Amino acid sequence: MPEHWRQWWPTPLVGAVGGLLASLAHWPLPWMIGALVAVILFRCTTPWAIRDLPGGRKTGQWIIGIGIGLHFSPAVVEQVAAHFGLILFGALITTLSSGIAVWLLQRTGEDRATAFFSSMPGGSGEMVNLGLRNGAVTSRVAAGQSLRVVAVVLCVPATFKFFLGDGPVLSHGGSVDWLWLALLVPLGGLLALLWQRLQQPNPWLFGPLLVSAGASLLFDLQLGLPPGASQVGQLLIGSGLGCHFDRAFFRRAPSFLARTLLGTALMIGFAALCALGLGWLTQLDIRSLTLGMMPGGIAEMSLTAETLQLSVPLVTAIQVVRLLLVLFLAEPIFRRWQKHRG
Repeated sequence: MPEHWRQWWPTPLVGAVGGLLASLAHWPLPWMIGALVAVILFRCTTPWAIRDLPGGRKTGQWIIGIGIGLHFSPAVVEQVAAHFGLILFGALITTLSSGIAVWLLQRTGEDRATAFFSSMPGGSGEMVNLGLRNGAVTSRVAAGQSLRVVAVVLCVPATFKFFLGDGPVLSHGGSVDWLWLALLVPLGGLLALLWQRLQQPNPWLFGPLLVSAGASLLFDLQLGLPPGASQVGQLLIGSGLGCHFDRAFFRRAPSFLARTLLGTALMIGFAALCALGLGWLTQLDIRSLTLGMMPGGIAEMSLTAETLQLSVPLVTAIQVVRLLLVLFLAEPIFRRWQKHRG
């Protein structure tokens, strides 16, 4: 067996064992969180440096992107559009909350660029590139971004389920139409390839999501993924995330990682308090608002919304707007800050 095969073929198996155990233990988002924890533990406790399945995380995002898009119906989008000002405000609060983590990292010894781009909730790849252009320590930017997403994935779904229980059951349709799926899946992949070629963020999530959401809106499809598809997507994403971590990662800069976790916890707390206030003022579902304002990944937070029967379109909309705000504003704000502080 070629050496590179030996490094990746056990990864989905380890993740599947973790997902199965988490499912039996009734964890929230079991196939993602279980796979994530199992792969991290395996990489940290054995000498076998297993790696991400080639194309595995992209495939997981492809599946989940199709599933998220199918939640968009004309009635739901009309409701989301009616609250666009609130969505923009919520996304802005999440973006601004990252200032807490920036302040904490800078006060405890990190340089300005590393503290800033490690803390912005805009995606690891994009923030590493921006950090590289602005003099940040890119290894720490990548570590901070990865750790924040994993911390949110591990803590937020469990906290929601423990303290808030399940949300109101929403009607998402859910019938399976194989002809439509046979059309949407390859079209989503083609758009993802185009999105990737144009060097746009999150191509394997946004491409399939845009295709399925567009079709769902135009034809009012009321469809869902076949049984087990979401679990496969969760497994692939969770296993891929877990492959970012090993013993060397945690030994590299334990103080930086601890401060990143503290900053993430403060961001989560600030966003949650703001979501409670917005929910009280607008009478929108506080659970969906809170989840939408969490500084995690779009796929992970949308999956959590689906698992807890919350408003997937509302959560996705807040997360997408926040990502766009960070991508377009992070570098100009940082350079203005640099110029102001001289």
